Amino acid sequence: MAIEARDIVRGDAKEEVPGVRVKETQDQGVVVTEVEIYEEAAEKLMGKPRGHYVTLDVPTFKDRDPDLKRALMAKLTDQLKELLPEDIQGSVLVVGLGNWNATPDALGPRVVERILVTRHLGQVVPDDIKQRMRPVAAVAPGVLGTTGIETLDIIRGIVSEAKPDLVIAIDALAARNLDRLLGSVQIADTGIHPGSGVGNRRQGLTEESLGVPVIAIGVCTVVQSISIAQEAIHQIANQLADDVAFYDILKQMAPTEQRGLIDEVLGSRFSELMVTPKEIDMLIDDMADVLGEALNRALQPRLDASEWA
Repeated sequence: MAIEARDIVRGDAKEEVPGVRVKETQDQGVVVTEVEIYEEAAEKLMGKPRGHYVTLDVPTFKDRDPDLKRALMAKLTDQLKELLPEDIQGSVLVVGLGNWNATPDALGPRVVERILVTRHLGQVVPDDIKQRMRPVAAVAPGVLGTTGIETLDIIRGIVSEAKPDLVIAIDALAARNLDRLLGSVQIADTGIHPGSGVGNRRQGLTEESLGVPVIAIGVCTVVQSISIAQEAIHQIANQLADDVAFYDILKQMAPTEQRGLIDEVLGSRFSELMVTPKEIDMLIDDMADVLGEALNRALQPRLDASEWA
C-alpha cells in the first residue's frame, strides 16, 4: 500500500517525503488519506508508480457495524465518482482478480457477483433507462494456477474485443500493519500488479499494458506473520522498557531494524507466512457487499437503486 510505503520511508523522523503530497480527513469513523506521488525521485524511493492513491481506513470494520459499513460505502462511492468519467456512455470493464477457491483471495470474484452488468442491455431496455445507464461488463478471470493463462493475457484479450473505455480491477492486498487487516481499502489510478503482496508478482494491469486507463481497488485481507511478531515486540518493549534494559534497546530500534532482527532469528520460514482472521468468510462477504454497492452507485449515478435491486 502507498500509505505504508510512505510511513516506511518517513521513518521516525516523520518528515514528509519530497515529491509526495498527503491530505487526511476523517468523517463518520472513516479516515481518508490521499497520497499523491508526483516526482520521479519519490516514485523510486517509495517503490510505487507516480499517481493518486486514496486509502480509506476503518479499523473497526471487523466489528460488523452496519452503520460503519454504510459510511464506508458512501465514502467509497464519492471517491470513485471523482475518478470516473462524467460521460456515462463510456463503457467500463470490472475485473475481479483472485482465486475464488481461496477465501482470503476471493474478494475480487465475489465483488463481480454483485456488479450490475448492463453492457448487453442496450437494445432491450426502454430509451429512458438506456440514456441513464452506463455500459458495464464484469469478469473474474481466475489465477494462473487454475487457468494456465496469465491474467494479463486474458484481460488484454477481453479489452481488445470489448473495447471498454476504462478498466476497474479489484484485488486482495497484503498488509504490514495489523490494524489494516480487513480495515483498509486503497483506490489508485496507477493500475495493479496481481500477487505482488505475497511474493508472487504477475504482469501488471496498467494503462501501458492494456491501452486504457486502469483504476485499482485493493483491500487488505492477509497480514505478514513477521508484522505480527514485530507488533508483539513493540508492545512488550513499550510496557517493559523501564524495567528491563533489553526491552529498552528494542524500543529504540527502528522498525526496519526490528524486522531484520526477527527475520534473522526466525528465518524465512516464518517471514513468508501469511495470516488472515478466523471470520474471513463473513468479512469477505461484508466487504464485497460494500464494494459492490459502492461501484454500482458510482458507475450508475443516474439510476435509482430500486432499478437494479
